[in-house]
Amino acid sequence: MQNLAGKFLVFDGPDGCGKTTQRDLLADHLQQLGLSVVKCKDPGGTEIGDRIRHVLLDYDLARMDVRCEALLFMASRAQLVGQVIEPALRAGQVVLCDRFVSATCAYQGAAGYDMQRVLNLAPYAIGDSWPDLTFVLDVDVETGFQRTGRKAHQAGRNRRKDSGQHNIFADAVTDAMEARPLEFHRQVRERFLQLPALYPRPVEIIPVASDVQQVHIQIMQRLQYAIGV
Repeated sequence: MQNLAGKFLVFDGPDGCGKTTQRDLLADHLQQLGLSVVKCKDPGGTEIGDRIRHVLLDYDLARMDVRCEALLFMASRAQLVGQVIEPALRAGQVVLCDRFVSATCAYQGAAGYDMQRVLNLAPYAIGDSWPDLTFVLDVDVETGFQRTGRKAHQAGRNRRKDSGQHNIFADAVTDAMEARPLEFHRQVRERFLQLPALYPRPVEIIPVASDVQQVHIQIMQRLQYAIGV
C-alpha cells in the first residue's frame, strides 16, 4: 500500500451511488495501514471554495451569465487543487476526493454539452493535477433515488440543489431536468459510463449492486490492478 503515497484518487458517480461512503472506507483502511490521507470534496473543500459553492448551490442563478457560473465551478476547483490537493501530493499523502472534473463531464454531458469541451476547459483550473485513478460507482437511477430517500417523481424538483452539478454552459439543453427528469439522470449515468474512453487518466467502473463491503473489496482489487499496490 505504500505505493499509494502521493497518489490522487477520485470517487464519483450518479446520485446515490455511495461514493462518499466508499471514499471514507478507503480512507479508514489506508490510515490503519499507516498512510497519511487527505479527504476533500468538489465543489468546495476550502474556505474560499465553500463560499463559491454556497453561491452556486443556494441562490437563484437566473440572472448569472452562464460563463460566470462555469468559471465559478472551475474557480472552486482551482482553489481546492492549489490549497489542498497539490500540497498534499507533494508531501506524499494520499488524496481522496468526492467528485471532480468527471462529475462536470457527466452532468453537463447529460444537459447536451460536449464532454470534450469540459475536458479542454479543466486544465485552466487544475493544471496537470488529474487524478491517478477515478472510481465511477455505477448505480441505476431508481436504486440511486431509493438510496437518497427520494422518489422517482421528485427528480425534476429543486433542480439546482438536487442535480449535483448544473447547466453551466450557454449551449446546454436546459429543459432536460424539467421535461424529462428521470431521463436526464439516466443520461448522467450513461455519460459516467463513457468516461473511460474520454478521460485523460484511468477510470474504473464499479457496479454497486452488492453490499457496501463487497464494493470496498472490488475497489481494493482494482487499486491493486491499476496502481500496483
